[in-house]
Amino acid sequence: MTNPYLAPRLPDQLPADPMPWIQAWLDAATEGGVTRNPNSMALVTADEHARPFGRMVLCKGYKADPGYVVFYTNYNSPKARQIQKNPNVALLFHWDALGRQVRIEGQAIRSPAEESDAYFASRDWGSQLGAWGSDQSEPLESRAALIAQLSRRALRLGVDVAKHLGSVATASRPVVPRPSHWGGFRVWASRVELWIEGEDRIHDRASWQRSLVRNDNDTFTVGAWSGTRLQP
Repeated sequence: MTNPYLAPRLPDQLPADPMPWIQAWLDAATEGGVTRNPNSMALVTADEHARPFGRMVLCKGYKADPGYVVFYTNYNSPKARQIQKNPNVALLFHWDALGRQVRIEGQAIRSPAEESDAYFASRDWGSQLGAWGSDQSEPLESRAALIAQLSRRALRLGVDVAKHLGSVATASRPVVPRPSHWGGFRVWASRVELWIEGEDRIHDRASWQRSLVRNDNDTFTVGAWSGTRLQP
C-alpha cells in the first residue's frame, strides 16, 4: 500500500493539520538512512539588534499533537540567551534525497526539567561529561586546554577520565547528573510550510498558520490550523 504522505505532491484538498506530515517525512528520512543525521535541522534565532544567527541542531523530540519540536543545548550558549530575549525562532528540515523540505516558525520555551533529565540520562557517558566540560561558544586557547578543563570538571563529579573512559564497564561508571545549564527547548509551531520537489521546478508548496497563546505553565493554547497553497 502506497504511503499517502510520500505521494509526489500534496493532496488537492490540503490536510487540516500539517504536523503528522512532518512526522511521516522525518520517519521516512530516518528509516531510509538518507543522510547521516536525518534529524538535523537549521535553527535561526535573532539577537536584540534583530541580527539573525543560524546553526544546525538535532531534533530530539517531535510531538505532532499539540505540535512542537525539541532540541537540546547549553542554556548559557548564544542561541539560548537569544531565545531568552526573543523566543521567536525558525527551523528548517531539508531532505535532498527525498525532495522534501519543512519550514517551521514558532516560539521556543524551555522543556520541563523532568524531560531534560530523562533525555540526559539516555545519552552516552562521554556526552554527559561533555555537557559539564564545555562552555559552549566561549573562546578556547587550544584543544589541549579543553581536554584539561573537561578532566578537571569530571574529577569534581568523582570521575577520573583517564581511568574510566573506555576502560570500565558501563555498570560501574559513576552516575553523571544533568547540569542545570544544559537542557531542552520546545519549539511550538505557529507557521509550517511543506515543500515537495517538482519537475521543471514546479514545486508543490503549502503553508499553515495557527495562533499560540502562552499559558502560565510554559505551554500554549493553540488555535486551529489554516492552510493555503503557495506558488513555487
